[in-house]
Amino acid sequence: MIKQNVNVNADTPSIWFIFSAEKLLVPHEAQGPLIESWNNLGFAHAYKEQIVQVGEHNEQMCYLIDMGNEVIEHSGAQLAHLRSLLLHDDLELFSVAARAWQVALFLRTHRFCGQCGSTMQKIDWEMAMQCHRCHHRCYPRISPCIIVAIRHEDKILLAQGKPQKDRNMFSTLAGFVESGETLENAVHREVFEEVGVAIKNLRYMSSQPWPFPHSLMVGFLADFDSGDIKVDGHEIIEAHWFKYDELPNIPPKFSIAGQLIERTIEEICAE
Repeated sequence: MIKQNVNVNADTPSIWFIFSAEKLLVPHEAQGPLIESWNNLGFAHAYKEQIVQVGEHNEQMCYLIDMGNEVIEHSGAQLAHLRSLLLHDDLELFSVAARAWQVALFLRTHRFCGQCGSTMQKIDWEMAMQCHRCHHRCYPRISPCIIVAIRHEDKILLAQGKPQKDRNMFSTLAGFVESGETLENAVHREVFEEVGVAIKNLRYMSSQPWPFPHSLMVGFLADFDSGDIKVDGHEIIEAHWFKYDELPNIPPKFSIAGQLIERTIEEICAE
């Protein structure tokens, strides 16, 4: 549940997602977010009216403060990319962090009305921004994406785009859903466009919010049907069939890509 205009217990330690530019304030000696009482966050007190409650984790309240591009100085903490929380291996915590960043990005990018240009104002009873001149209302943007693990006998199709190349990693295929397109059609289109193969036996597995920048990853499993791998050279620069027990560096099981790969391996081994 996302709540604005909240009253924070000043003495009780809470989980704080404090953003400056595109980075999150994290403790020097920990991989998780900042856990402090409001009284110890004097540098952020000017933003008290902008605090947003973004959830709860391990019986602690989670709050968001977006400081825009302001430089943050806090002893014992430093600014790090949101991806640093991936090392925490806590899916629930990362989900709250993802929500916090998406809300912060929404509030940053909807200060002015896209219809008439007037200043937007927050809605009290829901997470939305509204123009009181033309009554145009906006909600946090969510971009649906498909992601799919493709199996052929005892092998998995894994690919590398430029971001994965920089991290020496291979992953499953993924892409944004286009306007007027079903999720299923998006899977078939993206796979054919990126690696030139056709798939069959498509089935849904699970979904995961992904805050880079505001995606909802919808995960599928599929079987190879026909075609030879031919990468598009733009989004995908390399792709291969890998035997299930001879995989390259792949995403962690924490991510939906890692979960799709793990499920595919389980299905292969079960047979």
